[in-house]
Parts: sequence; structure tokens; C-alpha cells
Amino acid sequence: MELHNDIRLNPYKPTFILYNEQHGRNYHVPTNSFQWMEYSIIANIVMKFYEVNATDVDWTSIIYMLIYPIIVVPVSYYIEKKGLRFAALWGGLGTALAALIKVFSVRKDLFPLVLLGQAVGSTAQVFVLSLPSKIAAVWFKPSEVSTACSLAVFGTQVGFALGFVVPSSIVGNSEDPNVIARDLSILCQVITYYMIPVVVLIIFCFPKEPPLPPSIAQWDERKKEQLDMRQYLKAYKKLFHNRGFVFHTIAYGINIGVFAAIGTLLNQFILEYFPNSEEDAGRIGLIMVSGGILGSIFFGVVLDKTHKYKKRQFYIIFGLVGVFTNAYMPVGFEFAVEITYPADESTTTGILNAMTQALGVLITIFLGPFNSNFGAFWSLGSQAALLLLGAVLTCFVPNKKLRQEAYSKDQGTEDELETLKQPSNTN
Repeated sequence: MELHNDIRLNPYKPTFILYNEQHGRNYHVPTNSFQWMEYSIIANIVMKFYEVNATDVDWTSIIYMLIYPIIVVPVSYYIEKKGLRFAALWGGLGTALAALIKVFSVRKDLFPLVLLGQAVGSTAQVFVLSLPSKIAAVWFKPSEVSTACSLAVFGTQVGFALGFVVPSSIVGNSEDPNVIARDLSILCQVITYYMIPVVVLIIFCFPKEPPLPPSIAQWDERKKEQLDMRQYLKAYKKLFHNRGFVFHTIAYGINIGVFAAIGTLLNQFILEYFPNSEEDAGRIGLIMVSGGILGSIFFGVVLDKTHKYKKRQFYIIFGLVGVFTNAYMPVGFEFAVEITYPADESTTTGILNAMTQALGVLITIFLGPFNSNFGAFWSLGSQAALLLLGAVLTCFVPNKKLRQEAYSKDQGTEDELETLKQPSNTN
């Protein structure tokens, strides 16, 4: 569609085709999130093989959260400056390297190499987690951005789900360390072999952006002058003057941080009551995340139809940990973009994820000893109290929809310009 002489917008393909094209190029996303819980879900087996304690195994997950808030600012700056392809490429290469390092870690004295692999995967995660809202904004028209973001988050959640069930299915709780070593090797090699064609696909088939923007807002974004680091830091700091965004960031961080902590310690929670039930712990994790996958898609579609971000958030926080905490991810991303528009999506989601990871580290470090001393019942009760705190904070977030207001103005402009293009009827 052409508007005036200098504005051209993308002629939209059927939505399902565009979803398939863009999200099909993100096969590294579930692989990255898979590695987050890869060891903690089989904590008792890892402890036995590497001769380490439960806290050491917890650090395979904690380190996945710890690095993010440390490097998110420079990474977000370069993602904003260089675009989607840059994020996808470094995220894919880092995810593949993390898996490869752990292939060589299957020896009783090489647990530090496991932690190194997890650290590399965590670094790649900073690039990977920026993709959902960025893909939605760059490739999809305004009426589809929430659904697109939900489907992008879907990949992350699929990785979580598989990260719970696959390790516990492959690695058996054997008394023979050689059997455990064989199973761990298979697990690490499968991930590495999978990532080889994925990296090739990213290198040769992942474009920076569509040839034409999907909206006037994206047209303006392309024409905007790029910020240098000093200007970027100034814009970054400005986001923290937005009180609603600060409350939303803390509430989001609490909710997803609780999910990360419970996922990290799920094996220990289950085995406290059901010894030798590693596979059951994995299946419970799978069920917990699978419900969230359905919730994410459902709430993404609802948001595209209603744009009632805050109201949906409030109900989600009071929901079940599995279904609604996972469904909270796309809602939280989209709401943050709404109340901070026109701030760059990668910057906004970077701050959200940094808060999530930082609180996830603190909650997990607290929850491990708390569980050892007081048991799973009181540990989970403490997490329920944190979720309630997140719900209260959400009450103070203003229901501003700045992006939707801008899109509405753009749509009016498009309609007006399209009308001007029509030839007048003269008799």
C-alpha cells in the first residue's frame, strides 16, 4: 500500500503465514530456555555424579539469572542499534556454544565446566529474551502485535517445558556412575547436534527487518536518528522516572522470579515427599508450563481484541502458578511497551527481564535454605505471599495505552491518506 509519494507500508501477508515465517526462524529460543532447568530438575542425580551439594546444583539455575542484569544495558543498546538479526545471531551462537561446552563437562571433577556452560547460555539469553516484543513490533501490524508476542514467548515456554521433562527422562537415577555419565553425554550431545542446523538457518535466513514497515509507527522508527551510548543511557534512566513502569517492573519481576525459583527447586520439593520420583518431578514441571503456554496464547489473542492490559494482569496474578504465571509473560511484556511508548521494545523488556532475573536469584538463594529448614509447604506459602505482593503493586500501575493511542492516530492517518488517493467521481 502506498501513501503519498514517500511512505510505503508492508502489504500484509495472511497472518498465519507471517507467524510461521518469523517464529520459525527462532528455533534457538526454546533451546536456550531448555538449558536453564536442565540440571536442577535432576538435582539429586547431578549431586550424586559430580559429588556436590544441593546449593551447588541450584547455582546451575541461579547463574542463568545472575548474568542478565549485569550485562543487559550494553546488550540492549547494541540490539537497539543493530536490530533483530544481531540479537538472533548472537543468541543462537551463544546457545550453541553453551551446549558444546557441556558436552565436555561429563566427568566427575568437571562441575565447574558445567557452570561455565550455564554462564555462556545465560549471556546468550540476554539476546534471546529481547526477541519476542521486538519481532512483534517490527514485523506485525498493530492489531496483531500482542498475539505475535505471545507466540514468540511460546518458544521460550516450550523450552522450559522440555527442560523439565527431557532431562529426567534421559538421565536415569542409577547407582553406576558410568551409566549416569552416558546419559548426561546423550543429553548434552542432542542439544548440540540440534543447534548446528539452527545456527546455519539464523546466519543465512534471518533478516534484520521486513522490506517495508507494517505501520506508520515503524516507518517513523526507521527514520529516527540512532542514539549514542550517552543518549541511550539518558533515555534508559528516564524510564525509571515513570512510576507506573517501576511498579509494573517490580510486580513482573516478583511473579516470574517466583516461577523461576519454584522451577529451580521443583526436584527437591517433590523428592521430599516422593523419593526416587525424578521423572514425576519433570512431568509436574511439564504440566505447570504447558498450562502457561495455552494461557499465553489465549491472553495474547484477548489483548489484541480488547487491549485491557491491566485488568487481565490483575486476574492473572491471582491465578495458578503454572497456568497464569507463564501467561503473565506476554501480558507483562506488552503492558510495559504500552506504558513506556515510544521507548524501544528491547530496552523496556530488557529492564523487565533484568528485574525478573535479579529477583529470581534472590528468591532462589533464600528459598533453598528455607526449604531445607522448614519444608516445601512453608516454602511454597512464602511464594504465595510474594505473589500477593505483586498483585498489590499492580493496583498502582496506571492503565495507560500510549502505543495503542499512537497506533489509532496512525490508522486514522492511513485511512485519510488512502481516501485522498481515491479518484473523485465526476459526472
